[in-house]
This record gives sequence, C-alpha cells and structure tokens, in this order.
Amino acid sequence: MAKVTVTRCDDSTFDVVVEGTAMTSHTVTVDPSYAAKLAGEVPVETLVRRSFDFLLEREPNTSILRQFDLSVIGRYFPEYERVIRGMLS
Repeated sequence: MAKVTVTRCDDSTFDVVVEGTAMTSHTVTVDPSYAAKLAGEVPVETLVRRSFDFLLEREPNTSILRQFDLSVIGRYFPEYERVIRGMLS
C-alpha cells in the first residue's frame, strides 16, 4: 500500500505526496463548504488522505492529476461522494 502524506498549505490548499512504486506529488484544493458537505467535523486533512486512498484503489498514483480540486473526483468516479462518506463514518 502506498504511503500518503498530506500537508496543509492554507485553508483550502494541500500538498500531497504519495510514495508507491514511484513517488508523486499533488496540489489539491478543497472548498470549505464541499469539505463540510462530505466530512462534517472530520478534519480536512483526513478527507484528503482518505480521498487519495479511494483514488489509489482505482488507479496508480502516477495516473492521479498533479493539481486538482477535490470536487472533480466525482466527475471521474460517480460513486466518490457516497463511498467517501462511508469511509469517514
């Protein structure tokens, strides 16, 4: 399993490093209202880390966009919001 490290840059931006077969880095933005919708009181860093767990179950880290807003995951994987809520509860 890949190691995922999430670092908060500011209120809505996170740097994510994934150490798998290859190391990749990603910049993820998260609108606070979207985070609250998905995660409630769960820390946003946890939401981002679990979102990468979700992605890594479906694709290699080298296929994950290098920069994206968390809300775009649902465009590629329609089940994302339902599954991530279950992962966080």
